[in-house]
Amino acid sequence: MNPKALVALLAVVFIAAGIYWFKPLQSKVESESNAGSNAGSMAAYLKQPTPKDIPPFTFVDGAGATKDLSAFKGKVTLLNLWATWCGPCRKEMPELSKLQKELGGADFQVVELSEDLKGYETSAAFLKEVGADNLTLYADPKTQALAAVNAPGLPVTLLLNRQGQEIGRLLGPAPWAGDEAKAIIKAAIDAK
Repeated sequence: MNPKALVALLAVVFIAAGIYWFKPLQSKVESESNAGSNAGSMAAYLKQPTPKDIPPFTFVDGAGATKDLSAFKGKVTLLNLWATWCGPCRKEMPELSKLQKELGGADFQVVELSEDLKGYETSAAFLKEVGADNLTLYADPKTQALAAVNAPGLPVTLLLNRQGQEIGRLLGPAPWAGDEAKAIIKAAIDAK
């Protein structure tokens, strides 16, 4: 056998062995990291293996008062980062609004954090336009949250436990008013 053919054969053997050994390991890691989450419409939801602290950042409410995530400690929070120019965000807002209407209260809250540079008023008008003005709106004029939560794009939604730690996230829009999403959130609420 010539040396080039031998090298090619060995490369194929090593690649096949790598696939053989790596694939079960990858499946195990994926199944452990998403243990308890649903497939289907919430397949993109990534459950944290352990609750994860979020670096501090600030944002403002409608009155211009500075807030941080400690304002929501004590309740499970669905923190949604979005912007008015984000098409998928527009699609997701009615879902988040329905979720807040159904589950919002002493134990749970949807928090809308606008990453839009046009200001709080523009974001509030957008929520009203899409029929989601029952959501609590905050603005992040310095876009600090994007780096703090390591968001690669918008929308990104984080599920926070009662201590304000990230227990899961979803990149992109999702059917938050659906049964699978509500099951994930109810499990977080019940985890007291």
